[in-house]
Amino acid sequence: MRLATQTHIMAKVFGDEACIPILKKAGFEALDWSFFGMEQGSGIWCTDAWREHALRLKEIGEKWDIGFSQAHAPFPSSMGEEPYDTEIRKWILRSMEAAALMGVRDIVVHPKQELEYAKNAEKLWEENLEFYRSLIPYCEEYGIRICAENMWQWDKKRKYIVDSFCAPPEEFCRLLDELDSPWVVGCLDVGHCGLVGREPQDVIRIMGAKRLQALHIHDVNYIQDCHTMPFMEDLDWEAITGALAEIGYEGDFTFEADEFIRKLPPELMPEASSLMVKTGQYLIKRIKEQRA
Repeated sequence: MRLATQTHIMAKVFGDEACIPILKKAGFEALDWSFFGMEQGSGIWCTDAWREHALRLKEIGEKWDIGFSQAHAPFPSSMGEEPYDTEIRKWILRSMEAAALMGVRDIVVHPKQELEYAKNAEKLWEENLEFYRSLIPYCEEYGIRICAENMWQWDKKRKYIVDSFCAPPEEFCRLLDELDSPWVVGCLDVGHCGLVGREPQDVIRIMGAKRLQALHIHDVNYIQDCHTMPFMEDLDWEAITGALAEIGYEGDFTFEADEFIRKLPPELMPEASSLMVKTGQYLIKRIKEQRA
């Protein structure tokens, strides 16, 4: 089980190439590359230099002995309008190919959720079944797995977070089981579980190790999508690590907790990243101890 972190904020502040040695020195064993910004058609990944850039990042990762274990495709995966939906599919496919060139094993691709889930659950089910099936041939071509993720929506009338696609764990399991493909697995965002009123440890047990192959680790207060470091808010980390130990989880332990460092001066970000590493190492240790 490798300790990894997303690159979103560190790459934004220090640049794609420079953030790699910084995160390696902080103690991370692998990186989750954030292909954010592509949804706006901006950045190097949307230019003709994207292949060279992917290979250059892989070269730097090899130089510093840190791999790219995971990636995150641009999102939202649909808005129900053109030209956005056609463009975002193009960028999702490009992020998959770029990630594969970097040596990434898994890339998180959000389900489509442009419709109100409460009124359109069945329509979103059919839409997402077709969506993920349509990506499998590209997975086979590029040699990279897709991770579906549990999502949430904002209830504009009642002003709070509610279920979206794959938020009910039974639906998440049903999607993976019906797709029945080695190229599509589950990434559980533990914070998203709390936001829709479910405890991550319960969802972990329902999904099991076969379906659950990747994680987004961050803390929330059950009200806001805080994306901060564990122990900063209210999730029960002893229970979460216990559930991961119980099912025999074998994937990576990947932070999606950049909000912990986002407001800091750049000079403090490497040290804050080192604290994230120590926290992650503690949690991995608890998984191993509880498994034993």
